[in-house]
Amino acid sequence: MKKFLGAAVAAGLAFAAQSAQAQVKVGALYPFSGGLALLGDESFRGLELAVEERNAAGGLKGQKIEIVKGDAVDPNQAVGEARRLTSVDKVPVIFGSYASSISLAATQVAELAGIPYFEMGAISDPITERGYKYVFRSNPTAKDFANKMVDSVLDILGPALGADGKSLKVAIIHEDSLYGQTVAGFQTARAKEKGVNVVDTLPYSAKSVDLTPLILRLKSAGVDVVLQTSYQNDTVLFFRQMKEQGLKLKAIVGAGGGYSLADTMKAIGAENMEGALDVDFTQYKTNPAGAPGINEFVAKYKAKYGTEPRSGHSLANYMGANVFFDVMTKSKNLTGDAIREEIAKVDIPQGKTPTGWGVKFNAKGQNERASPYFMQWQKGELVTVHPPEAAVAKMKVGVGSN
Repeated sequence: MKKFLGAAVAAGLAFAAQSAQAQVKVGALYPFSGGLALLGDESFRGLELAVEERNAAGGLKGQKIEIVKGDAVDPNQAVGEARRLTSVDKVPVIFGSYASSISLAATQVAELAGIPYFEMGAISDPITERGYKYVFRSNPTAKDFANKMVDSVLDILGPALGADGKSLKVAIIHEDSLYGQTVAGFQTARAKEKGVNVVDTLPYSAKSVDLTPLILRLKSAGVDVVLQTSYQNDTVLFFRQMKEQGLKLKAIVGAGGGYSLADTMKAIGAENMEGALDVDFTQYKTNPAGAPGINEFVAKYKAKYGTEPRSGHSLANYMGANVFFDVMTKSKNLTGDAIREEIAKVDIPQGKTPTGWGVKFNAKGQNERASPYFMQWQKGELVTVHPPEAAVAKMKVGVGSN
């Protein structure tokens, strides 16, 4: 009996060891709670779908992928969770993280540990400009967003409004965290370079409960176009109080974040959000000819979650995760140096991924073939209006019931 029990225990331990060896853990660091949770979770869903697809196809190097989640609501928590993932859970890589302040903190921990960090949503440029060896980003940067927004005043809005873009009075407003500050800084520089008439630049806290003073200042300045960098709650607040104070704008352009969420549109009201423009990650109403696989992704999303995608952040994370899983598959091992070596070989032409982006990483770890698109809310849907090869609708003039 003792021999039998001993053999059974040994067999059980051997099976457990074999099962453990048959899995590879990956970290997933996002804001799953707090004010950024909605887009944090939406971003995670893209990674989750990519993992499920990989596992259904045999996993990673024959091993099942297991996601170890880390909830980071702020930079301090991001540091703590990144340390846990690298030192306790001992994940070989971390995927994340949507918010720039969270990514900036967590990537420092991963870099010191020699663990590759795959950023698929945070846009602040410094994330990949600190000389780190093991930080890689698949999505566009704040500078890409800022330049697109400012250039749209001259190239898109001016012609659509029948005006010289340089004659339009433009205001830059932004929440005052790393995300908003970075985009606004690049917007200011680009506007000066292009001769765009910026009459005011106004920062505010994303936790504000009253933006009336800011709105009254815009109104008194006779602003035509607002460029806003915001999250969800402050976007909703701005639109509601803009209507309350009777601020009439010829155009408003958001920098992703809250502007891309269907929940934002529902909170504001489709009629009030009508005509609002958004420079952002690829959204779902995009020409599939320039984004192969986008319709298939939407179908998989709806099958799993029972709803339409809430934002393009899930698509961006899905696309990025697949790029990085391909790298991990081809890498001779999962060490930082081996993955960095394989990252350098990635060469995907523009228009060959579900986001429409190409992929080519520079020496800093930034994908140089990712660029935001120009979209507009029309009849309760966020549709792509520029560039022409991705567009599914023509741009309309005006904002809401204004």
